[in-house]
Amino acid sequence: MTKKQRALEVIERLKKEYPDAGCTLDYDQAWKLLVSVRLAAQCTDERVNKIVEVLYEKYPTVDALADADVADIEEIVRPCGLGKSKARDISACMKILKEEYGGKVPDDFDALLALPGVGRKSANLIMGDVFGKPAIVTDTHCIRLTNRIGLVDGIKEPKKVEMALWKIIPPEEGSDLCHRLVYHGRDVCTARTKPYCDRCCLEDICKKQGV
Repeated sequence: MTKKQRALEVIERLKKEYPDAGCTLDYDQAWKLLVSVRLAAQCTDERVNKIVEVLYEKYPTVDALADADVADIEEIVRPCGLGKSKARDISACMKILKEEYGGKVPDDFDALLALPGVGRKSANLIMGDVFGKPAIVTDTHCIRLTNRIGLVDGIKEPKKVEMALWKIIPPEEGSDLCHRLVYHGRDVCTARTKPYCDRCCLEDICKKQGV
């Protein structure tokens, strides 16, 4: 079985296992996903979803958040960890959206990468979830699972994993696959315990590398 064949089989099986998998960060506007994904660094999505409720209650628009004092933003987002740098990035990012994009989030990958605090993972998440464009989000689950399954060989650097996956995954499948890998990584192919291979839908095609 080639890597591309294995990738297609993984896609189909995970579709059946997690048909409704989607982004676990709550948002109803593109700029809110941008804020949430910055806060999610080294923090659980569950906690982020609670914190942003407080943030948006006080600052309900891009303009309001852009005009907010960075110290006030930091006070609210501190429970997410790295409060100072996250607040600084969010403030700077909202200012750029307000001043350069009329409060809108750009739908261009390079423009997203140029925003403060936005890396490839965040930019891909926005491109895939908000704009429905081809995207591969190489978070910790994606990196761990694709190595274990054998879609990539011992690659840990996010950008290199992303580039390797682009070669074997149909562009239109990338975003949804990455969401399903998150669900599978939390429920079955876990990081902190031994993977539950006995109840894994991929058990017979998995190479189990790096278990």
